[in-house]
Amino acid sequence: MLNLVLIFMKQVKLLECLCYNSSSFNSEDPAVLKYEIVPVTAFEQNCSVIWCTETKKAAVVDPGGDLEKIKLALKKHSLTLEKIILTHAHIDHAGGTADLAEQSKVPIEGPHKDDKFWIDGLPQQSQMFGFPLARTFTPDRWLVDADEVTVGNLTLKVIHCPGHTPGHVVFYHADTKLAIVGDVIFNGSIGRTDFPKGDYNTLIASIKNKLWPLGNDVMFIPGHGPMSNFGDERKFNAFVAD
Repeated sequence: MLNLVLIFMKQVKLLECLCYNSSSFNSEDPAVLKYEIVPVTAFEQNCSVIWCTETKKAAVVDPGGDLEKIKLALKKHSLTLEKIILTHAHIDHAGGTADLAEQSKVPIEGPHKDDKFWIDGLPQQSQMFGFPLARTFTPDRWLVDADEVTVGNLTLKVIHCPGHTPGHVVFYHADTKLAIVGDVIFNGSIGRTDFPKGDYNTLIASIKNKLWPLGNDVMFIPGHGPMSNFGDERKFNAFVAD
């Protein structure tokens, strides 16, 4: 078991070092999306810093905690934080949201309103999982299916994918064929559905009916662990393979 943990940690660290240079676009192209994955909290949640190369404006996706690590990534790339966007409101994804929004004076967009009860319960989640006390907040904008979120001159599509939580959303950037999926699907697995208002059949339907149509070549950043693409998951992921 220890060896498996060490292998996983090495994969995460490799991903953290390499992913922000993964864009295949020419550096002269306008409005390219780039990103860096910043694992945060004891759960090694994949917080993502995404940005528009044309404007250097950025969004932080799922700031679960460890805000200094997130700020360091912003500083390293000389970025201006424009907003926080959330896939869902479990503690490891949303625990640092209120503090980061207040410190940086930026709005919060997402998740879907059906996750409001999870936001309201953040202090209790903190106690349950031994996290630093997380404050509740009210998003400046709740998101629904087919909404769009902008980051600089980039536009990401919002896809409501309930199942892990009822208000879970996915962010999809069509130009780079990149999806930020939170805890909907992982490399070789899927999100848990045994939390309040989670539902296994709903989650499977979200994956097959909303994510698979985006294309097998879509790469995705999961909430935990290494990246993958939808084609490989359709072949090898026992939970959702064709």
